[in-house]
Amino acid sequence: MPRELQPAELVDVNQHWPVVSHQVLGRGSKHTFVTDTVRTPSGATMQREYILHPGAVGIIAWDDRDRIAVVLQYRHPVAQRLVEPPAGLLDQPGEHYLIGAQRELAEEVGLQASDWRVLVDLLTSPGASQESVRILLARGLSEAEPPEGFVASGEEAEMEFAWAPRTALVAAILAGRVQNPLLVAGVLALETARLTGGLDQLRGIDAPWPARATRDAQNQALADVDGTC
Repeated sequence: MPRELQPAELVDVNQHWPVVSHQVLGRGSKHTFVTDTVRTPSGATMQREYILHPGAVGIIAWDDRDRIAVVLQYRHPVAQRLVEPPAGLLDQPGEHYLIGAQRELAEEVGLQASDWRVLVDLLTSPGASQESVRILLARGLSEAEPPEGFVASGEEAEMEFAWAPRTALVAAILAGRVQNPLLVAGVLALETARLTGGLDQLRGIDAPWPARATRDAQNQALADVDGTC
């Protein structure tokens, strides 16, 4: 019979299986596609292909009218226009994720927030990508000017900002009508915190984010294998 985990065991634990070889298969503007030969604890080897990713931040911006700010954005890989929260890559070296979140909120929906909390952290596709995302709850919203010099391009040039009633958004998620993982995770985390009286217990903006440190250590280990990361 499987054992029942104790509360203290409900935690992701760092492990690093030795990388025998590491090869870059392709480089893009933001991501790198690689393949590793990995030695398992039994001594066997396995090959895994995955994407090196800088990570990202998403924002659930919740106003005093019980609405959530969303964008309608075309996503070419899935050939759909998705309902999404404001979000962006953490691709500026040394930049705190809050600064990135504040920039994305201003760029994509023209808002700023006076109250920031950590809603939920997730690894979006851990079998295929390094991507770690921190989703923040932004409250105390007001209008903001886009950062100086910002010019929308690509999909963002066609993106539409809208407000979605929280209750309608929860219903759309549960009905499978909206699928963006940051939106689904963030809105359902907000709903859980709201219904359980946990809003005041949400983590502060400087709460540890272990996945980021793990990613950095992993990339350093890969660089030590062949010097290409």
